[in-house]
Amino acid sequence: MTRELVLHDWLVAGTAIVAGILAGLLLRITMKWLGKHARRTTWSGDDIVVDALRQVVPWAAIVGGAAIGAAALPLTKRVGTIVNQSLTALFILVTTLAVARVVTRLVRSVTHARTGVAGSATIFVNITRVVVLAIGVLVVLETLGVSIAPLITALGVGGLAVALALQDTLANLFAGVHILASKTVQPGDYIRLSSGEEGYVVDINWRNTVVRNLSNNLVIIPNAQLSGTNMTNFTRPEQQLSILVQVGVGYDSDLEHVERVTMEVVASVMMGVDGAVPEHEPAVRFHTFGDSRINFTVILGVGEFSDQYRIKHEFIKQLHTRFRAEGIRIPAPTRSVAIQQGPGPDVSELSGLAQEAVIQSPHPVPHQRDASIPLRP
Repeated sequence: MTRELVLHDWLVAGTAIVAGILAGLLLRITMKWLGKHARRTTWSGDDIVVDALRQVVPWAAIVGGAAIGAAALPLTKRVGTIVNQSLTALFILVTTLAVARVVTRLVRSVTHARTGVAGSATIFVNITRVVVLAIGVLVVLETLGVSIAPLITALGVGGLAVALALQDTLANLFAGVHILASKTVQPGDYIRLSSGEEGYVVDINWRNTVVRNLSNNLVIIPNAQLSGTNMTNFTRPEQQLSILVQVGVGYDSDLEHVERVTMEVVASVMMGVDGAVPEHEPAVRFHTFGDSRINFTVILGVGEFSDQYRIKHEFIKQLHTRFRAEGIRIPAPTRSVAIQQGPGPDVSELSGLAQEAVIQSPHPVPHQRDASIPLRP
């Protein structure tokens, strides 16, 4: 202490601290009121900013009140420096947490806007949070007078050892970053691997890619395996795709009539089934003379991968009903077997062959006796 504490010092310090606390509470109520109004807007950025300010501004008022109260006390230079450094470090730490929250929410909102509401890429969110927190911790240490140069050097050497021990984990991490940066796969895409796994990409985190198949089960695929295998992305370059339906009619059918009826059914399905693409130009293509039918392919347009099953279902039902009404036959596969009958073999030859087979047989047939030989009692 530079001098003796008097009642006035305590009153000034206490008043400053209490004023800071009351200002923090008032500012928090104000920020809460602003948050309600921000949620009414269509832009999500103001919600994120107000939420961050609701954490930083009250703490700034409290730290400011404490700093004013400490300045009113007759503290020594060393003690005053320690108090100021501690309050500054506390404010920097609170600000860092708020900034980390703001940046991660912005990154998450950007990924949602680019890949759809169902998708999320937590790998970018986690990396961003770690980077912001690490920078904030280094600034706090520098504020407290701790030299961060040796710490960074030690972290570099230790990071090399950790990298050697966690090769698989880092391989998955960088593979995930590469997948998202190259935009070959994004959350919300429907993919199929050469090994057979397929489904919607739910999330790409620092280690795995989570895929939800059509049976609503989750398939966990390591990022390194995903980036190193052959894969079909049914969502890119565009979500709409064409599907092929194989049909066959009898040889006695009028192909012009068949094509016209099929196109009418296609138009009905494209206009009346959810998930179909009415503006897609359908096509009917005859391609093969089969064993019992003339085969052709019908090309339909669907909005996204899972819609094809519903559209195929409705198309096959309506086409079968229409073919029956128009008398167009869909024949089942048939086979014609020709049996050529020639002169039969001589009975004496068959008898001789049978006797020869009995003589040459090394093992008599068991449980057989000659009926002409009487059995002895």
